[in-house]
Amino acid sequence: MAEAHQAVAFQFTVTPEGIDLQLSHQALTEIYLSVLRSWKKRLIRLKNSVITGVYPASPSSWLFVVIAILATMYTRSDPSMGLIAKIQEHLPVSHSLSAQCQTVLSAVLFSTMLWLSLIFTMRMCLKQLLSYHRWMFEPRGKMTNTTKVWLTLVRIFSGRQPLLYSYQGSLPNLPVPAVKDTIKRYLESVQPLKNPEEFERMTSLAANFESCLGNRLQWYLKLKALWASNYVKMFFLKMAGNTLHAAFMYRRKLNKEESRVPGTVIPLCAAQCERIFNTTRTPGEETDSVQHWQDSDYVAVYHRGRYFRLRMYSAGRLLSPREVESQVQKILDDPSSPSPGEEKLGALTAGDRIPWAKARKEYFSSGLNKRSLDCIEKAAFFVTLDDDEQGMMGEDPAASLDRYAKSLLHGKCYDRWFDKSFSVVIYKNGKNGLNAEHSWADAPVVAHLWEYVLATDSFQLGYNEEGHCKGEVDSSLARPQRLSWDIPPECQEKIAQSLSIAQALADDVDFHVFSFRDFGKGMIKKFRISPDAFIQLVLQLAYYRDRGAFCLTYEASMTRLFREGRTETVRSCSNESCAFIRALEGGEVCRRLLRQASEKHQSLYRHAMTGAGIDRHLFCLYVVSKYLGVESPFLNEVLSEPWRLSTSQTPVQQVELFDLVNHPEYVSCGGGFGPVADDGYGVSYSIVGENMINFHISCKHSCPQTDSHKYGGLIRQALLDLQLLFCPDQKDPSKADLRQTKKDM
Repeated sequence: MAEAHQAVAFQFTVTPEGIDLQLSHQALTEIYLSVLRSWKKRLIRLKNSVITGVYPASPSSWLFVVIAILATMYTRSDPSMGLIAKIQEHLPVSHSLSAQCQTVLSAVLFSTMLWLSLIFTMRMCLKQLLSYHRWMFEPRGKMTNTTKVWLTLVRIFSGRQPLLYSYQGSLPNLPVPAVKDTIKRYLESVQPLKNPEEFERMTSLAANFESCLGNRLQWYLKLKALWASNYVKMFFLKMAGNTLHAAFMYRRKLNKEESRVPGTVIPLCAAQCERIFNTTRTPGEETDSVQHWQDSDYVAVYHRGRYFRLRMYSAGRLLSPREVESQVQKILDDPSSPSPGEEKLGALTAGDRIPWAKARKEYFSSGLNKRSLDCIEKAAFFVTLDDDEQGMMGEDPAASLDRYAKSLLHGKCYDRWFDKSFSVVIYKNGKNGLNAEHSWADAPVVAHLWEYVLATDSFQLGYNEEGHCKGEVDSSLARPQRLSWDIPPECQEKIAQSLSIAQALADDVDFHVFSFRDFGKGMIKKFRISPDAFIQLVLQLAYYRDRGAFCLTYEASMTRLFREGRTETVRSCSNESCAFIRALEGGEVCRRLLRQASEKHQSLYRHAMTGAGIDRHLFCLYVVSKYLGVESPFLNEVLSEPWRLSTSQTPVQQVELFDLVNHPEYVSCGGGFGPVADDGYGVSYSIVGENMINFHISCKHSCPQTDSHKYGGLIRQALLDLQLLFCPDQKDPSKADLRQTKKDM
């Protein structure tokens, strides 16, 4: 009870002698420092809002304009062409000011209006400049004079030292493509997947949609694009001490807008960064919603079925890594047992959303349960202290790596809080990882955070000789607060039902992770081929060898060149890629077809990034049709097509944080996700440095046609086969091993 009393600033007892008032000076000090810290953050936000609001100008430029106007007037010139005199005539306080003061005040008002007009003009010019995307379609290494002039103008209008959100008001809105263009690109994307009769039927459906319903739905999208910044937006929703400390260091950089989005010269939308911390997904019976709080000074921690609040600040300062370690140790040493229903409570966030929404409303909307749930949902992020050991270990390190990745994907289905923006998972042997909720942001945003945390942990914070985090420990720190629950048997039954559903899904996931080290992007670039296009062709070739056919393929690309942009689909399976694979499997040396397929992929990717993709446009047209209550056979069929190969690249964005060559032991395997289709694969890959490509492959055990390990082997062989096209003298390791085996026999 001592810890609970420390949190009370004052308490009083009514006695026959009167009121006995007791004050806790420590608690009052904490309240004072908390208020002080809150106001400091508000002032920082206010300052950054002013700087961002006047970008690409600076607040000091206002004084320059005022002085320039006053200096010009001192020379008896009128730079306003009579406007200053007009302002002076209509000043409401003209009767109480001298003529000279009226003139100066009028000049200041005119200067301010001129300054704001200049800012507006510069911002509109910058928005127009950033709407130019032809630079993306130019051959690699070659830049036209037009693009050189454009790049110079962007640098001029971008000003100096932009903050994280400085470009938000200058980014262009996502354009709405023409219906005929989207349909044309769609038909081209499905042509290699359909026989002539099926393709003719789909062409007929598309033509009918374009001539009738399509234009009507398009009108609604254009209407929305007039008032919304993004017409897709509302439709598409080692020791713990160093890790947690580094995460809050990253949050501090975000709050101060000191963090940089990759692409400083060509700015990217930073809107998703606002929701990294203090964010949760709230279930609803119709739709979920994403809630974000401005600040939170603690994390929610799960260990052995208990939930804790771990405060990361004391007396207005961020706890040192050693202090965080000591607080985590107190949680580990806590002997208490979970209350009834508490241990597997998190399963509600892993099961179906409607039962969770109903249970939340019925059992967690008031009283003790609401206070504890609020504590979790308003936390900066969620932390799981997992008693398992993970990593590459034991007699079969490859299999242990698969288990490591699968554990991060879903855990035990109740020891993560899947609604939080992200959960840090720390294992018993010091290995850690991240589990992120996808509705609020895309993988590169979370990866940017995790790269910073890993590099800060290893190269900045470090550990002492005993293996502990560095820093001193304040012995007066209050213990982490245990959260309390009162979960009735009926709610426990709902928890068990959610867990049963989630566990069945998790058990069905077949996950495989491997690193390909024979070559990487360094060699691929020597072939004068895009590394991403090369890998996509490898995935297509491996799938064709696995299933004997091609499939609709999803590759995620970003649209953050536009305001509030998220993702778009690159339909990687094209006529060109299919022609190359058929020729290769027919025994041809087809480098020309490989280059054509690569160039086609690059074109598809660039169109997707510049707002001319296919799937987001068609999806929005579909949503509008449902809103209007009209049916479209074409859209229904398009939206029902399965993505049997869902792929995504996780880019390494902050290569300056550590040296991959000299510190290969710190290289992360990247991240992965589950399959989209029941009979398909989910493939995430990360191009690390010049000589490594990491793959995460997922599928379902319940599908007899898929096997993540078999597909991984086919990917490895496809990489080597494509290498042989350009390096025919290069030995194929798999074939060399086979020859050696025969020789030994």
